[in-house]
Amino acid sequence: MPKTQTLSESAPKGTADPSGAAPPANRWWILSIVGIAQLMVVLDATIVNIALPSAQADLGFTDGNRQWIVTAYALAFASLLLLGGRIADLFGRKPAFLVGVAGFAGASVLGGMANSFGMLVTARALQGVFGALLAPAALSLLNTTFTDAKERAKAFSVYGAIAGAGGAVGLLLGGVLTDALDWRWTLYVNLVFAVVAFAGGWVLLSNRRDAANSKLDLPGALLVSAGLFSVVYGFSNAETHDWGSPQTWGFLVAAGVLLTVFTWWQTRAAHPLLPMRVLLNRTRAASFIAVLVTGAGMFGVFLFLTYYLQLNLGFSPTKTGVAFLPMMAALMIMAQVSTTVLVPRIGPKIIIPTGFALASVAMVWLTGIGVDSDFSTAVLPPLLVMGAGLGIVMPPAMALATSGVAAADAGVASATVNTMQQVGGSIGTALLNTLAASAATSYLAGKDPADKLVRAQSTIESYTTAFWWSAGFFAAGALITFLLYHRGVAEQDPDAAPVVHM
Repeated sequence: MPKTQTLSESAPKGTADPSGAAPPANRWWILSIVGIAQLMVVLDATIVNIALPSAQADLGFTDGNRQWIVTAYALAFASLLLLGGRIADLFGRKPAFLVGVAGFAGASVLGGMANSFGMLVTARALQGVFGALLAPAALSLLNTTFTDAKERAKAFSVYGAIAGAGGAVGLLLGGVLTDALDWRWTLYVNLVFAVVAFAGGWVLLSNRRDAANSKLDLPGALLVSAGLFSVVYGFSNAETHDWGSPQTWGFLVAAGVLLTVFTWWQTRAAHPLLPMRVLLNRTRAASFIAVLVTGAGMFGVFLFLTYYLQLNLGFSPTKTGVAFLPMMAALMIMAQVSTTVLVPRIGPKIIIPTGFALASVAMVWLTGIGVDSDFSTAVLPPLLVMGAGLGIVMPPAMALATSGVAAADAGVASATVNTMQQVGGSIGTALLNTLAASAATSYLAGKDPADKLVRAQSTIESYTTAFWWSAGFFAAGALITFLLYHRGVAEQDPDAAPVVHM
């Protein structure tokens, strides 16, 4: 018999609902509004990217300032996620969800109305602030609503597919809105999602403060927020500064110090912001790492492949978004298969590394692109393999990362998942951009940069270098998760099952 694993082995006992309350009858409607809210947050990481050239031309900001439209959102979102998750645990997930949705919508309207660079950056930062409250509240609502193993698998297959495909949806929607209307609608469109999510949340959700007897760990919140800010800011500076710049390594060193002190403090605080019991579980640790690696590796798909399709193959923004649809379809299909069939029957030790291996193969396959490659033969097949690989990894990893967590810790555990994805994306952004730029520079050495074909080939070198490194990230993810996950199928400890509280 294969060894089984208990996901809640480190969770506090006595968290099961003593009344044995049945799951809420409207739980599938709750999944719908949570999914809509999550889609709004996830697609905003990419939907604005396609509109940046239009926004830059309209508002007149420089190329150097352009990155801050993206970075402002990432900085606020990543640095405040754990605080947002704990606020949801302490003060209730319904108010956290509703305030997050409303605030995100308001910030989106402000950005759409922006008449200056400063106003747009401020709006993007505010989107990150409210997104940091909304994202963990949404995931923790899902985690505490679906406690039946089969229903939970189905719910997380949907949620994970949204998390994995949201970036591609953002590219498609951003392209359509920019081409058909105006760049400002890439922000205004959030009102549509927000109205539906807010109305549904107001009607369907009821509130329960699962960690009402705890207090907010202010020193921990300050330490981890400053640490995560330094991580994202340091890696963001690596894109515009040399790695030897104090603005790069200085912030990264500061991040290491702050996060180390934060970890030490969490072992001593009376009411820790991130209880070590959430992290010190082998299955959850492996799942957090899987989300981190996926965030880092996915960047090579969305950014550099978008560049290749538009700049080299001449695709329009809309056509570029459509080109990602097959990958999204493969991801959504495999999300259902992996979460509801494969992992429950075989366990994550084989399935999740297999998904990483497929993603790695897809990235290696993409290194074969050329200046005049055909999309249907050189890009589409590896995109389908990539979608299948990500669909196998993301949903079960997110489900396992929050499974078995006590209801009082559901918000902060969910925030940790989002933090891993965001930090992984920031690391991937910095490393792959730097490596790609170096590859292009090396190729141009000794050649005529005025030659159009030489310049085109230099961009191909930059893309393929990023693809090789993304393949390496995914291969490392396969090895790490294979070593960390237990053999066999996970078993839920009934004493630590999350409380159904809708």
